[in-house]
Amino acid sequence: MSTFRVAPSRPLSGSVRVQGAKNSALKLMAASLLAEGTTVLHGVPRIADVQAMADVLEAMGATVVRDRGGTLRLKTPARCIPVAPYELVERLRASVVVLGPLLARHGAARVSLPGGDDFGHRPIDIHLRALCDLGAELRIEHGYVEGRCDRLVGTRLVLEYPSHTATDNVLMAATLAKGTTVIDNAAREPEVQDLAALLVAMGAHIEGAGTSRIEVEGTDELHPAERTVVADRIESATYLAAVGLAGGDVTVLGARDEHMEMLLEKLAKMGLEIEVLKSGIRAAFEGRLQAVDFATLPYPGVATDYKPLLMTMLSVSSGAAIVSENIYAGRFRYVDELRRMGADIRTEGHHAVVRGVPRLSGAPVRAPDIRAGAALVLAGLAADGETLVSGGAHVDRGYEDLAGKLAALGADVRRLEDAETGS
Repeated sequence: MSTFRVAPSRPLSGSVRVQGAKNSALKLMAASLLAEGTTVLHGVPRIADVQAMADVLEAMGATVVRDRGGTLRLKTPARCIPVAPYELVERLRASVVVLGPLLARHGAARVSLPGGDDFGHRPIDIHLRALCDLGAELRIEHGYVEGRCDRLVGTRLVLEYPSHTATDNVLMAATLAKGTTVIDNAAREPEVQDLAALLVAMGAHIEGAGTSRIEVEGTDELHPAERTVVADRIESATYLAAVGLAGGDVTVLGARDEHMEMLLEKLAKMGLEIEVLKSGIRAAFEGRLQAVDFATLPYPGVATDYKPLLMTMLSVSSGAAIVSENIYAGRFRYVDELRRMGADIRTEGHHAVVRGVPRLSGAPVRAPDIRAGAALVLAGLAADGETLVSGGAHVDRGYEDLAGKLAALGADVRRLEDAETGS
C-alpha cells in the first residue's frame, strides 16, 4: 500500500485542472453496453475505478482502449456475455449499473452483489424493485443478482429515495423498454444529466433529467455516440478545501459553480473568497477559518462526498460546528484518524460536534475510503510536523495524481511507495 507524506505547507498558488467526474465516467462506460459498436468518451480520468469498470466490461466481451490522453474507446459486441463476476464487481460498487443495460438489451444478467467503499449498509433494493416494476424477473442466489426478461415495459416508478446510482440504472434500462417510463423522486445530480445527454446522443428520448421527474420514451435500438465527461465537482471541492487549509490563491480550472452552489456558500461563510470565472473557480484565503454547521443531503444539498473535506476544515476553524450525516450511517469512520492528529470531534449516531483547534499535529493515519483519504492528505497541510497517510490505493480510485497536483500548487506532498516507507 502506498503512502502520502505531507508536511506543513506555505500558501498555495497557481492553477489546477480538474478531471472528468468519476461518478459520471463509470456510468457512461456502462451505457456503452446499450449499443453495438464503438462509444467514445473524452476527459476520462486515469484512476483505479475506471480501470475496474473497464475490466468488468471486457469480461463481458467489450474492448476498452485508452488513447494517449483522456479518451476511451469502448467497442461493444453484438452479443455481450451478460455476467459480471464477483472478483471484478467486489472492487467497485458502481458496477451494479451494468444490470439495467444488460437486461434492457439482452434480456438476461448475472451480476455479483457490489463491493466498493464501506460506508455502512447500502442496499440495492431500490435498483431491484424498480427493475422488477419494469418487468424483470430477479432473484439473489449465491451472492449474485440473476435476472431475465423478454422485454422491459415502461411504467411509472417512484423511487423511495433519490439514489444517484439507482436513477442511472433505471434510466439506462428504460431507454430500450417498450412504452413510456416515468421516474419520480429521481436523483438530480449533474452526473445524471451527463448520462442522459449521452443516452440522447445514442438515440434515446429523455425529458426532465436534472429534475425529480424524468420521462423516458423507449426505443427499439440505440447507436454508439461520443461525449466529454462533465468536470468532477468532488475533485474541484478538494482543491478549494486545500486553499482553506493551507491558505493562498488558486484557480480550479474546469470547476462548474452551478454544480456546487451549496458548497460554495458554505466555503464563503467559512471565510474563503470565491470568484466565479469563465475558466473555473478562484479561491483565496488567509487567516483562520470560521466554523459553520452543515448537513449532508441529496443534490443540490451538501454532498456526502464533501463531508470529509469540510470536517477537516472545521477541525482547525474558530468556534464549534454541528455536522449531520443524512446519507450514509457509517461515514464518520475517518474521524478517529483526525483525532489522532489532534482534532476535537465527538460523534453520536448521525451527528458530530467539531470544536476547532489552532493547528493539527502530524501523525501516521490510514485512509479508509477515497474522499476521507484525500481529506487526510489535506489535513497534513494544516498540521505541525510530518503526516503519513497510508492506504493510498483508496485515493487512487478517485484521484489522478493528487500528490502531483497539490505539489504543483506549492504543497509539500509526496507519494511514497512501499520501498520508501520500509514496508
